[in-house]
Amino acid sequence: MDTVLISEVGPRDGLQSVKSTMPTTHKLAWIDALASAGLREIEIGSFVPARLLPQMADITDLVRHAMTLPSITVMALVPNLRGAETAIATGIQKITIPVSASEAHSQANVRKTCAQMVDEVGRIVNYRNAHAPQVKVEVGMSTAFGCTLQGAVLEDDVVRLAEALAEAGVDEIGLSDTTGMANPAQVRRLFKQVRDAIGDRTGAAHLHNTRGLGLANCLAAYDVGVRTFDSSQGGLGGCPYAPGASGNVVTEDLVFMFEAMGVHTGIDLEMLVAARAILTAGLPGEPLYGMTPDSGLTKGFVYADGRYPLNIQLLSVNGTCA
Repeated sequence: MDTVLISEVGPRDGLQSVKSTMPTTHKLAWIDALASAGLREIEIGSFVPARLLPQMADITDLVRHAMTLPSITVMALVPNLRGAETAIATGIQKITIPVSASEAHSQANVRKTCAQMVDEVGRIVNYRNAHAPQVKVEVGMSTAFGCTLQGAVLEDDVVRLAEALAEAGVDEIGLSDTTGMANPAQVRRLFKQVRDAIGDRTGAAHLHNTRGLGLANCLAAYDVGVRTFDSSQGGLGGCPYAPGASGNVVTEDLVFMFEAMGVHTGIDLEMLVAARAILTAGLPGEPLYGMTPDSGLTKGFVYADGRYPLNIQLLSVNGTCA
């Protein structure tokens, strides 16, 4: 039975992209519900100044709570060495660093060139090695498939950047479709090139559904060996420094796709959909997306491990079908 890891990024990528701030109590309840549904890795926030992202001001409290949940890997984003030092001091298990393949996006997002970010990643890895070697360091390569500021991003540039980051000592390097410009052929081609260059350090596919190709692109990545996928409950997310960027792949739809294919995620869809109620209560009025929560599970649906849903909501169609 093939297995994939679904990494839930909603508490960070999703919440940083909405104007309102979810109360800490709702965040804690949401993280609990996600963990109970079977999510094994959750990006719970980012270590950035509260004046820049007030939505992330309670990150230390979230880490402290999440670390009591033994079933999950607790991950957070850090943009620089200072953020990494603070994150590691909280006992975080994994940090992810945004490094853009687009010079224009890199300047807008972190005010550094791509080369300066590689140097910063090297400093973070050295600090990790000296103070907390058990902490995993991941890079999410932003705008790997195109940039709304710069335009096209050369695939050779992406591969060279991946090689430089691998040389800097990171554990994983994922590719992110920050602006939703990717297509399945491009996803297959670029992930294969990166894997040929850096091998097993090739990490997660972080894909957006801006133009409706999110699931198709995930499947394309899966076809060439990717087994870790970032997604966000309700499709929340986007980059405030990439004009036109909109929501992530919907976790509920991604889980349904893989489980229906016979690929094990370890996630209970009914419990996952139930967690949306906490999200709605914490962000009243914020639109949530996803076809599976609206349509329900298909008749006869069985999880990849042979389990049947406990309270299946059958998909029904009224009227005559063509």
